[in-house]
Amino acid sequence: MQHRVSLTQFLIGEQRAGHVSPDLRLLLEVVARAVKAIGVTISKGALAGALGEAGTENVQGEAQKKLDVIANEILLQANEWGGHLAAMASEEVETVHQIPFDYPKGGYLLLFDPLDGSSNIDINVTVGTIFSVLRNPQEKDKDPSENDFLQPGREQVAAGYAIYGPSTQLVLTVGNGVHAFTLDREMGGFLYTHPFMTVPEDTREYAINASNIRYWESPVRRYITELQQGKDGPRGADFNMRWVASMVADVHRVLTRGGIFLYPLDEKCRAQGGKLRLMYEANPMAMLIEQAGGAATTGRERILDVVPQRLHQRVPVILGSRSEVARVTSYHGDGAASA
Repeated sequence: MQHRVSLTQFLIGEQRAGHVSPDLRLLLEVVARAVKAIGVTISKGALAGALGEAGTENVQGEAQKKLDVIANEILLQANEWGGHLAAMASEEVETVHQIPFDYPKGGYLLLFDPLDGSSNIDINVTVGTIFSVLRNPQEKDKDPSENDFLQPGREQVAAGYAIYGPSTQLVLTVGNGVHAFTLDREMGGFLYTHPFMTVPEDTREYAINASNIRYWESPVRRYITELQQGKDGPRGADFNMRWVASMVADVHRVLTRGGIFLYPLDEKCRAQGGKLRLMYEANPMAMLIEQAGGAATTGRERILDVVPQRLHQRVPVILGSRSEVARVTSYHGDGAASA
């Protein structure tokens, strides 16, 4: 049997190489254990009574699924006691989650979307967990405030996601490339299966919610129209559209097969600033994509350069193969972006 490196072995190697601190290594292992617990619950589905609505709303005013609440609690409880964190923030909760006073505190801040794509849960389609790690700028004896989390994405020290599909995978960067680990269900651990993942440069796939076409700005409409025209259009090639409505699933496809993912600014989400959350979704995915050789913008600026104004801020997201992202971004610069 081929020897596989475990997640722990990989992280220890990164620590010895100076890419992660001991506390960051231990924090990422705790996140991985929480991911395993979430994956087990998801895999049981109706057998665990975990499907359906929770009867509550999150801070975004969105109806929560039972698994949204369960996944959130798993991540909070797993990370409270380890001593690696100063505080946490969840897409599902309005305010910063402080570490209980009777637990030691560490030097990092953890942000997460506990269950991305939860609209797919009840139809048994791929969902995921997204997370981001920042350094805590405060002294350890002070409780971090929301302002301490409001750091641009380029300040992230680690980012990743778990994808709960036919296999459960953990995709991770600590600023030294993108690496994926597959859960061995019999052994109960993550094994290193995809070293130094890169976004393929050439692509013939794109992911966008085409039902919103009537709300798009003109640069996005121009770009997608060119792709739809295929061999007869200016691109001279046929493109296929793929859309799962789970950011983790759509970005994972881009990371492994190339392509471009767009959730652009449009008239439906203009008042909110965009659809996806900067701190919980856009920043960690942008770090991963850039580390894999791709690009990520809002259409107007690099996502990792956006200075957050609030914890639950939303932004447009365009990410994937560098040449495609550059093209659609250039269209935004060709003139006023109007619907």
